Amino acid sequence: MRKVNVLEFVSLDGVIQAPGGPEEDTSGGFAWGGWIGPHSDPVSSTAIRKQMNMPFDLLLGRKTFDIWAPFWPKHTDIWPAVGTATKYVASNTITSHEWQPSVFLNGDITEKITKIKQQEGPDLHLYGSANLVQTLLKHDLVDALWLKIFPITLGGGKRLFADGTIPAAFKVTESTVTSKGVIIVNFERAGAVPTGSL
Repeated sequence: MRKVNVLEFVSLDGVIQAPGGPEEDTSGGFAWGGWIGPHSDPVSSTAIRKQMNMPFDLLLGRKTFDIWAPFWPKHTDIWPAVGTATKYVASNTITSHEWQPSVFLNGDITEKITKIKQQEGPDLHLYGSANLVQTLLKHDLVDALWLKIFPITLGGGKRLFADGTIPAAFKVTESTVTSKGVIIVNFERAGAVPTGSL
């Protein structure tokens, strides 16, 4: 069974919008694009490179696919695996694209992703894709959250968690803090939320 691993750059107040650059995603008037750049150091670069070099297929929302498709085919020297990974794209508007291999999912996305998870193959890595992440969290389809938590607040923008996320427990499987204060932490799904008294 394949896992869905959500890989996100996230601010302290939960924003995941446009971490990579000023023009990446300005929707909703977001003016803080490129907020991860000043926090790069060798520890964060090593962690990101490790995740990029794992076996994976991609699971992307349409907007993230639209951002990636013009860029990554020209930069496979940086990330060779992105070219050969199957891109599963949640979209009701796109049915084909020259960036291959790509599979476009429309209709009942949760049902289709459930079926993909049951197939043989590498785990599914999901980057960005705020709307898709929230849909998967609502339907308990996320197996792991691999987060880079930055020591900033952004006040607004697309968020990792929203109303409708189901209660769920996670356990930490790996963590470190970089010299720039970025918390790199991997969580795996760990059943129901435990409760009790102090």
